[in-house]
Amino acid sequence: MRGIPPTGGSGAPARARHPAGDLLALARSGDGEAFRELVEPYRRELQVHCYRILGSVQDAEDLLQETLLAAWRGIDGYAERASVRTWLYRIATNRCLNALRAVSRRPQEYAAYQPEVPLPEPSRLRAEPSWLEPYPDVLLDEIADHLPGPEARYEARESVSLAFLAALQQLPPRQRAVLVLRDVLAFRSVEVAEILGTTENAVNSALKRARAALAHELPAPDRESSPLPNSPEERRIVDDFVRAFEAGDVDAIVAMMTDDAWLTMPPLPLEYQGPDAVRNFLTTVALRNGLRYVLVPTRANGQPAFGCYVRDPRTPIMHAHGVLVLTLTGGRISVLTRFIDNSLLTLFGFPRSLRT
Repeated sequence: MRGIPPTGGSGAPARARHPAGDLLALARSGDGEAFRELVEPYRRELQVHCYRILGSVQDAEDLLQETLLAAWRGIDGYAERASVRTWLYRIATNRCLNALRAVSRRPQEYAAYQPEVPLPEPSRLRAEPSWLEPYPDVLLDEIADHLPGPEARYEARESVSLAFLAALQQLPPRQRAVLVLRDVLAFRSVEVAEILGTTENAVNSALKRARAALAHELPAPDRESSPLPNSPEERRIVDDFVRAFEAGDVDAIVAMMTDDAWLTMPPLPLEYQGPDAVRNFLTTVALRNGLRYVLVPTRANGQPAFGCYVRDPRTPIMHAHGVLVLTLTGGRISVLTRFIDNSLLTLFGFPRSLRT
């Protein structure tokens, strides 16, 4: 068994570029640097693939490392019937499916969460917690910059939107993998069958069921009404929201939201819909008793996002209060998603506390 793990990103020492065939031969001879050069072009897209299936950035990174280690150790068995990319996707997809079949992930985090005040009755209570986490746009940019044209880049971001991923998490694991491989990554049915070790008929059947379920969960994207990322309209909405939220102006926040807007808090299965429910939550929980926040702008899943910090009136320290992501529709906010795990701030390069 090979014992050199392919860890690290693009920080390998510089070396002469080799054709893929030469790199493969060198890797098979035990050249770890040749292996890193062989798989490096696929590293980020494989991580995003694992993220789509698992919904967790941290789990995706763990599974990426497992995938590359398995590929390194098993490279002698790579028969070259498919491309290196397809071979890596086969390993990654099956590792993700094995992870989803394992005992429920991170139940201790959900059980350990204790709200500071009683939470209002939700509009909807999902059967299971959502382990969905936000994905930093700075990582997505590494993929989007290599895609041909704005349409391809839009579709790449759409396929990691929180709405798409939340709907995807409702599918059974095998259907989830089939839909991502076929409709997001555009593998052919015969290739997906090879990746999953099943038949083409089984792939097509799973894809049909997955598409029907996703259409029920996810409304069709309205590209015409949604402001473009980093456009003047989006910046205006974001600036107005920051002013209202930092001032604790519940009326102004609610006025910016659509009539059917949702407020969600992964992993909690509680969801609040509509102006009255959102207003009640903000008044009694998020902005109660004059709580004030500082929002530090960032981007996640192709959407405006913020690192949240709550002010402490007794000290100059502002404490971490999760990550907030906005979903915009037609110039208004259709979803407020607050991720309650403060450790997620580190994914965006934010500290656990700030000083005023």
